Amino acid sequence: QGQLVESGGGLVQAGDSLRLSCAASGLTFSDYNMGWFRQTPGKERESVATISWTGGSTYYADSVKGRFTISRDNAKRTVDLQMNSLKPEDTAVYYCAARRYNAGRYGSWGQGTQVTVSS
Repeated sequence: QGQLVESGGGLVQAGDSLRLSCAASGLTFSDYNMGWFRQTPGKERESVATISWTGGSTYYADSVKGRFTISRDNAKRTVDLQMNSLKPEDTAVYYCAARRYNAGRYGSWGQGTQVTVSS
């Protein structure tokens, strides 16, 4: 299933930017669609952004469109999430996840990284 390790979270002010990074190991990275998800206490985990295994297709939640950008580097086995114009409602634990191109669900998850945006 591989291992995913997120980094880059922290405490920022509204309007600031953060870049999250996820490093993958133990899987053929280029075979996997990758995604960033987030969760706050009492709420279900939601999909924030995903990128296809080729990098040619991306998806963004309406709440982050125009502010967040997902990218991947198959040579480095990393997937990043650039977050600009952060809002307090972006506060959450952010998780990186991997879904093999022919699989129906995300099967590998990172441990999560906290992002806190103060107003």
